Amino acid sequence: MADKQVPLVVIRRLPRYHRYLGELLNNKIYRVSSTELSEKMGVTASQIRQDLNCFGGFGQQGYGYNVEMLYDSITKILGLDKGYKTIIIGAGNLGKALANYAGFEKRGFKLCAVFDNNKDVIGKTIAGCKVLAYADAQGFIEKEKPDIAILAVPKLAVTKVADDMVKFGIKALWNFAYVDLDLPGDVLVENVHLSDSLMTLSYRMNELGDNK
Repeated sequence: MADKQVPLVVIRRLPRYHRYLGELLNNKIYRVSSTELSEKMGVTASQIRQDLNCFGGFGQQGYGYNVEMLYDSITKILGLDKGYKTIIIGAGNLGKALANYAGFEKRGFKLCAVFDNNKDVIGKTIAGCKVLAYADAQGFIEKEKPDIAILAVPKLAVTKVADDMVKFGIKALWNFAYVDLDLPGDVLVENVHLSDSLMTLSYRMNELGDNK
């Protein structure tokens, strides 16, 4: 089923289902009810059933869900079986941290290059990838055809870099700069604003303090 037919809020819950089901498999639990899953996730059993019904439904009345089958199905729905090739633009502190994140390979993403324009880092190795000059990005992208570009560059540079990525042929961007990118409609962008999450935590702490 196409993403446009599934509410975005449901799509954003799928990675949580995938993570919790993976934990169940690691604990050798192969059957789970929507009620048991709801207690773990903090989502109602009814909501879980509604979410999964967006993709055809997977449970059996009186049995619940086959954990391994559901995990494999959500893996495919999320496209984690595709082995998407990924590059990182920016080899600063954030870029290094992202490159060293073990979850990429574990979740089926292949990091194939890191780019920067800082002569002090070009040629160094990060997470098994040699840092390449940003000036060489176009040739690399046209040859290797990576699927996703992770943008770990300063706010002032991100618009130009994003435009470059689209021009070079990449249509999926994971953006960590504090800018909401305005790009053509066929370009997929996930904007990650870390400070928004921190401010949300601050709000919750503030509310908790006021209610004491």
